Amino acid sequence: MNLDKLKDQPRLLLQAKLKPVQGSRFQPTGFPDLGAATFDGPGGAKMLLVESAQSMANRLESVCWDATANDWVAALKGLPAVLVVDKDKKPLTNSVLEAHRINSPYIATAKGFDTIKEAIAFDEKRPFDRDPFLKALLKFDVNSLIHGIFLEKIAGVIRLPRSLTAFIEATEVTTVASGGVKNDRVRASKGDEGQTAKEGFGNVPFHREEFTGNITAFFNLDLALIRGFGLGADVEALLIAISLFKIQRFLRDGLRLRTACDLDLEGDLIIQRPAGFNIPSLDELEKVLPGLIAKVFGGKNSFTTVTYEG
Repeated sequence: MNLDKLKDQPRLLLQAKLKPVQGSRFQPTGFPDLGAATFDGPGGAKMLLVESAQSMANRLESVCWDATANDWVAALKGLPAVLVVDKDKKPLTNSVLEAHRINSPYIATAKGFDTIKEAIAFDEKRPFDRDPFLKALLKFDVNSLIHGIFLEKIAGVIRLPRSLTAFIEATEVTTVASGGVKNDRVRASKGDEGQTAKEGFGNVPFHREEFTGNITAFFNLDLALIRGFGLGADVEALLIAISLFKIQRFLRDGLRLRTACDLDLEGDLIIQRPAGFNIPSLDELEKVLPGLIAKVFGGKNSFTTVTYEG
């Protein structure tokens, strides 16, 4: 893995053309009281947000975790994370899958979180010192150095922006309006008193919107931010490699976004900048990462376990 082309570069920008696995229709993410996020792009082009930055962060994290083994996937074993168990010591959740990472209430209010809090060393009577905070994230939850964290459960100033940001947009979109009916084989009309359509009784018609268009996934790795952590060259290389692994694995395994949004990579991953950089393949990253992890963390189990008793 050669990262020389990334030296002194502020960003690594990538994009990937996507297409539906079958047919031409796809279902974008929807928002409460808004529905699909359509908007007018440059020159009035009809555009659509297929997947938001916050949703993509969750997806890039999920492809790294083996839910059956409750552990990182093979190439990432040895990375630190926070595991949450209940009062009976049964696995409950973890900082990789929790939407707000270690700011999750299942972690920040758990027995054992004080160890992490002490390492962050926040003093409300002094300006926030980011150095112990960054070192604490490296020790307890390296994933937060990539996807960001807002630890407002300790203090509102303890935050870190995303190093890796991703989203999916579609251009030249058209709406495909359709619908259907949920049939009640027993009572086609509203049921007996108290049995309403809202509760699932009777025939219930519904409408549905899907879209067609040109779909592109965008990835932005903030190299300047990673260097600014001041955690050393080995950590920088590791964070870049993990980020590239997330992108490559997502494009291979994570493109079934919804039942009606199953996508494929069309062509090769495109490097927008810097020019001349050759992105490592997933196979190459899987071979390189264990050595990088061992170099930074010593090849030891880096999990921290906390107990949520709520």
